[in-house]
Amino acid sequence: MHHAQGTFTVDIHPLSPAPVEGIGRFSINKTIHGDLEATTKGEMFTGGDPKQGAAGYVAIEFVTGTLHGKRGSFALQHFATMDGKGPSMQVIAVPGSGTGELNGIEGTFTIRVESGHHFYEFDYALPA
Repeated sequence: MHHAQGTFTVDIHPLSPAPVEGIGRFSINKTIHGDLEATTKGEMFTGGDPKQGAAGYVAIEFVTGTLHGKRGSFALQHFATMDGKGPSMQVIAVPGSGTGELNGIEGTFTIRVESGHHFYEFDYALPA
């Protein structure tokens, strides 16, 4: 396994039309710095009531750039909820989505937000 870390900025905007009443649809685009130098483009769907502390989202974003000097792209899949027990988030590299020198990538992407700043840690593996 390899370990990458760094920071990112995120740009989220509502998209229309939403699929049905009660589900939100958003663009989710990031600029990532650190061991992963990349940009992403994706979409996110939300449900629930975040103001009441009970909600969830799923998202897919396509990452293009360099990871520890290897150029290519891959997709990240998000699954997150929050409820009375607190937040839970899982973000993984989508199997089969890697291209270029990142072909075959697999791993877990952990997001942390502190004082309004976004940080990531990416534990990943590439085929030999």
